[in-house]
Amino acid sequence: MKSIYKLLSALVVLAFVLSMSCRGDDPKAISLNEIAFEKLSGDWTLGTTGSIDLDGTNVSLNYPGFSFSFTDGTYTTENAGDLFRAMGTWQWVGEEATVFRLDSGEQVTILDLTETRFRFTFTSGGTGCEAAGIAGVYTIEVVK
Repeated sequence: MKSIYKLLSALVVLAFVLSMSCRGDDPKAISLNEIAFEKLSGDWTLGTTGSIDLDGTNVSLNYPGFSFSFTDGTYTTENAGDLFRAMGTWQWVGEEATVFRLDSGEQVTILDLTETRFRFTFTSGGTGCEAAGIAGVYTIEVVK
């Protein structure tokens, strides 16, 4: 009976040790932010299917030739008017790869991100030197 108890105890300890070693704490594992950045990096334009909406109204015609480019930690824009600075920095908010913040204060929420399509939203206060564009909720869709 004692040998069965020792054997069961050893099996429980072994199972515990094995379960702890399989938790996925692999330092080589790629984070969600890294996976998202692989898609985000590069040049994005309105193309023929993109749009810039302000509170549900398409205002794309106000931004002809709009483009957004991302590198690791920096961004540039062209023809962004008063929506975004011509260049600046950005950083992820959290580990979920769904939100990032620009150095000008805009918190950008990613609605959809693939290798060829990027749809995001942010809210602009519309006043002050750090505000983007006209006040409201912007939803922007750009393509590679």
